[in-house]
Amino acid sequence: EYRGYPIEQLAEKSNFLETAFLVIYGELPNQKQLKNFSKKCMKNSNYHQGLESFIKNFRHDAHPMGMMSTLIASLSSYFPEANPAYVGANIYKDKQERNKHIYRVLGCAPAIAAACYRHRVGKPIIPPNEELGYVENFLYMMDAEEQDTDYRPHPKIVRALDILFILHAEHELNCSTAAIRHMASSQSDVYSSLAGAVTALYGPRHGGANEAVLRMLEEIGSVDKIPQFVKDVKDRKKVLMGFGHRVYKNFDPRATIIKKAADDVLAKLGVKDPVLDIAN
Repeated sequence: EYRGYPIEQLAEKSNFLETAFLVIYGELPNQKQLKNFSKKCMKNSNYHQGLESFIKNFRHDAHPMGMMSTLIASLSSYFPEANPAYVGANIYKDKQERNKHIYRVLGCAPAIAAACYRHRVGKPIIPPNEELGYVENFLYMMDAEEQDTDYRPHPKIVRALDILFILHAEHELNCSTAAIRHMASSQSDVYSSLAGAVTALYGPRHGGANEAVLRMLEEIGSVDKIPQFVKDVKDRKKVLMGFGHRVYKNFDPRATIIKKAADDVLAKLGVKDPVLDIAN
């Protein structure tokens, strides 16, 4: 549940920004509040232009999460007027000041992530389009060609990713949440603290487990090799990634929702992925 609302209901009827509002402020927004919140986030959907030189100077094979952590931390140097080291710890007690950083982080994080991806695959960075929806804009920055400003991602893919964002919006006091709270307790600025959370998320025992699972599935190679892999796991020759969680002892309830969304996308687009066959 998020603030008393079952995640199944939010995944079916909400969107990420509405869910983010709920998690941050404790209640679902009315139509006017959601429109205003979404508009302010999208108005902050571009990052400071100084970050572009950072991005272009990363190695071509730099890991996106390593880039993301560095870039988020560097944001603190562009907004010294909001740094407790300069202006004192009371800066974040002001509601308007807190909201400014909420809009900025939610707004520009997708642009930074998309830029890291584009740099990794050797494509030019695509600036955000404020007129698009939050998730639609993220996919636009990821996949559009440089001159194709009319590109729009498939609505089914947009909705599936929106659901994925909702399901990852809150997860109790996990490793990355604990990291940012620990760093903020020293009155570090919000961006340096957030970079610590991104770094925690990077690890294969936290958010990086998703990447580790994909590498494991690729290592298995085909469905007929699953029995041998399981045997190797039992013999402690291999490690089974993606199973076991401190909160979910038997089953992660988010998996059912994600699987349904993924199946819907694959069916609509006519995609068959052998890696998914192994996972299933």
